[in-house]
Amino acid sequence: MKLFVGLGNPGAKYSQNRHNIGFMAVDRIAEDHGFSPWKSKFQGQLCEGRLGHEKVLLLKPSTFMNLSGQSVGEAMRFYKLDSTDVTVFHDEIDLAPAKTKWKAGGGHAGHNGLRSIHQHISPQYDRVRLGVGHPGHKDKVPSYVLNDFAKAEQDWLDDVLRGVSDGAPYLADGDSAKFLNAVALRAAPARSSTTKPKPKPQAQPTPEPEDTRNPMQKLLDRFN
Repeated sequence: MKLFVGLGNPGAKYSQNRHNIGFMAVDRIAEDHGFSPWKSKFQGQLCEGRLGHEKVLLLKPSTFMNLSGQSVGEAMRFYKLDSTDVTVFHDEIDLAPAKTKWKAGGGHAGHNGLRSIHQHISPQYDRVRLGVGHPGHKDKVPSYVLNDFAKAEQDWLDDVLRGVSDGAPYLADGDSAKFLNAVALRAAPARSSTTKPKPKPQAQPTPEPEDTRNPMQKLLDRFN
């Protein structure tokens, strides 16, 4: 059994925030893969289903971001899971928008949700880092992540969420490379084979060397 955790803040006020992309990711997985209805449990919202050969629990902590670890710890202990059975989906300001990376263990890099999870289950869990971009200055980060995605960002956001859902069965089976490839196919699709390549510039002909012979030499060379 695997536990997939999406990070975010509960309530309609925060539902479209950049900080809530983790919630969005597990919502898309649940919808696309026919998971059970969400129910209140472990200080969060929980549903279950199957991805590939694995039974998977999806959890959205309702404790607000800074206390996410309370909910995750409760669920993990109830199902007698190890921290390495947990994968956390979260926003990542150090990745460009639409970029996605997978990571096993490591630090929390100042992310309050991860910091809380570290405290409750240890750092030994997997993360799916969903890039949302950086506002340019660290003082602007709180307001940036707690603001909604802009309309211009909706296309790439939808592509990433679809890719996460496509790749979720691979992630449940432990194949992070295939998972990331599935996301990349949505977020950066290959160029269509029907697209005509740009014509290559034609090479310019090499000019003939200048003939510097005098008239007498030209006449002599003609009869030689």
